[in-house]
Amino acid sequence: MSETRYAMCRFCHAFCGLKVEVENDRITKVIGDKHNPMYFGYSCIKGRQLPAQHYIPERLTHSVKRQDSGEFAKIASESLMDEVANRLTSILDQHGPRAVAMYSGTFSHLYPTSGPMSMAFMEAIESPMRFSSGTIDQPGKSMSMALHGRWNAGPRPFAEADVWMFVGTNPLVSMWGTPQYSPAKRMLDARKRGMKTIVIDPRRTECAEKADVFLQCKPGEDPTILAGIARAIIKEGLQDTAFIRENVEGFDALRDSIEPYTPDYVQRRAGVPGEMLIEAAHLFASAASGDVTVGTGPNMSPRGTLTEYMGLVIASLCGRWMREGEKMPNPFVLMPERRGKAQCEPKPPTWGFGEKLRVRNLTNSAAGLSTAALADEILMEGEGQVKALISVGGNPMAVWPDQLKTYEAMKKLNLNITLDIVMSATAKQADYVVAPKLSLEQPSMTILHEALWIMNGASAGYPEPFAQYHPAIVPPPKGSDLLEEWEFFYGLAQRMRLSLKFAGASLDMENKPSMDDLFEILTRDSRVPLSEVKKYPHGHIFDDPSIKVLSKDAGCSERLDIGNSFMMDELHAVQTEALVSGGGYREGEEFSHRLVSRRMHGVYNSVGRDIPALKRNGLYNPAYMNPADLRARNLSSGDMVEIVSDHSSILGIVEEAADVLEGVVSMAHGFGDAPEFDMQVRHIGSNTGRLTSVDKDFDPHTGIPMMSAIPVNIRPVEEPVAES
Repeated sequence: MSETRYAMCRFCHAFCGLKVEVENDRITKVIGDKHNPMYFGYSCIKGRQLPAQHYIPERLTHSVKRQDSGEFAKIASESLMDEVANRLTSILDQHGPRAVAMYSGTFSHLYPTSGPMSMAFMEAIESPMRFSSGTIDQPGKSMSMALHGRWNAGPRPFAEADVWMFVGTNPLVSMWGTPQYSPAKRMLDARKRGMKTIVIDPRRTECAEKADVFLQCKPGEDPTILAGIARAIIKEGLQDTAFIRENVEGFDALRDSIEPYTPDYVQRRAGVPGEMLIEAAHLFASAASGDVTVGTGPNMSPRGTLTEYMGLVIASLCGRWMREGEKMPNPFVLMPERRGKAQCEPKPPTWGFGEKLRVRNLTNSAAGLSTAALADEILMEGEGQVKALISVGGNPMAVWPDQLKTYEAMKKLNLNITLDIVMSATAKQADYVVAPKLSLEQPSMTILHEALWIMNGASAGYPEPFAQYHPAIVPPPKGSDLLEEWEFFYGLAQRMRLSLKFAGASLDMENKPSMDDLFEILTRDSRVPLSEVKKYPHGHIFDDPSIKVLSKDAGCSERLDIGNSFMMDELHAVQTEALVSGGGYREGEEFSHRLVSRRMHGVYNSVGRDIPALKRNGLYNPAYMNPADLRARNLSSGDMVEIVSDHSSILGIVEEAADVLEGVVSMAHGFGDAPEFDMQVRHIGSNTGRLTSVDKDFDPHTGIPMMSAIPVNIRPVEEPVAES
């Protein structure tokens, strides 16, 4: 019998509303839910392939264990937890809590109970070694917010903006940044009401195609361009003087630091015409409202924190924050009610606190412990060495920088555990691969998208107070033995006789809760009861116009800092660098191109390439290059090349792309596999992280190395021949 059920997509972070057709407890079709008030029926090609993701032959329906031969064999989930618990206990007894590390990838964000339960487990074993993807894609967001300060009421929403600046971000493909919920419709609606857009990008993206001002720039020069825009705003007297006088500090330091960033200097360094730079400054500052969104690429490029910081500076120069008496755009639904105040919050510590890593003088930071240091923490002998790694919702072999070092670290571990739905590049290196339930086989709710505002600050999270819950849509495949991710950590804790505090609540360690029980804990202080949210299968916007931005506290002395000394020092350092041609950053470097990261429609990070309908987009990650660059090297689309950095090299398949600036190679991150599979480049792609060294050109506080705008050379090569 066929039934229609409603759910949210969790192929990526966007959580689009779905209409799911089910027959005999099996998903047969997925399309967008046109009755969902947040997504308006939108779904992408990835989401519509959820049936294939659930039922592809490659999916693990049982957990597996590496045998002495190196092969993998099925293991019952209860037996797996018994064995892992015993091995972890032995490691903890012999080496202490620091010997056990956990890496949480992007997919852990998709399951509301996964993160809190894994964190509860790490708290219970008292290990500080908790790492996440947040320090390898967008650490600059939280770092810059800590330095600049967070405006408690937040920015005005996209739906009310008169102008928006997109820096290295393309939400029409990435579904990230602003707008990220049905982005094409929201962008179209915004243009219809007259909103203007500014795009800064080395590629003429789908977002750039519609921009009023498009600054096509040399990669890695975002701080230069943003400093030039800030200078133009001040020179023209376009700043919000009243807001600055009342709420901002550091104006004089900023003005002095950006003085060298003249239109002529920006043009010579970044390739952006000076008159267009001034036009962008005028367009942004003369509008009544608007904001700046910085994407993953600039964060992975040199000085990502400075780029994010300068985006906040430009917003604060123009007073682009919610004011007293204005309606709160999203006072939350499944979290406690948020009544923002028209003031800056106290600034948290940015770095230099918490756990100190053994390499590169790195400490904990506002972005978390540096994932780029974790391979070294595994490889470096001595007290504190990481002996066991649990990877949940992530694929280190595909996404960590310095892939060859990562590969050595994976082999060095005494115990390597990963939770994954297929035998990913990381799973192939593991001792145990825990097979989890997939998205439509378990309940879900949207609380994580409310938490995005807290985690990522300005312009993140739902723009309206939307919430949705759905129960499990289908059971797991017949005969399978699967765990919900949280069950794995709970099961380990039971066997290790640990007590868990889940989101601050002590769990009953004898009687296992259900996921819905855990949802009740997570929403116990919600503005709207979860039971009320459950009444709306399509989701609902729980608006309350009475919730307004509150006035500033009497005696509040906190101010947004637009002249932070650390950031001003970085601006000075940028300005003193020599202007060089080609792809290098230093005099004497002979590189022809800079390689930048990008998104692809059919792939989400390292996921999607095993789904037949997505393979036309995700079989491999082409090295997109400008036609003039291909002609200059006598190359054609489909040719194989070697892409060489000062650290390593990879094979790539070039493809002509007129939207890419000359001197740029544009490739998706997260492809490829271990080195022994390199000759399969046409089937698995190339790992751009291999081009990066974690020991060089890294941020001194987040540890992130140069993962985009990487200087490279391109060399034609003969097709490798597989050994018979």
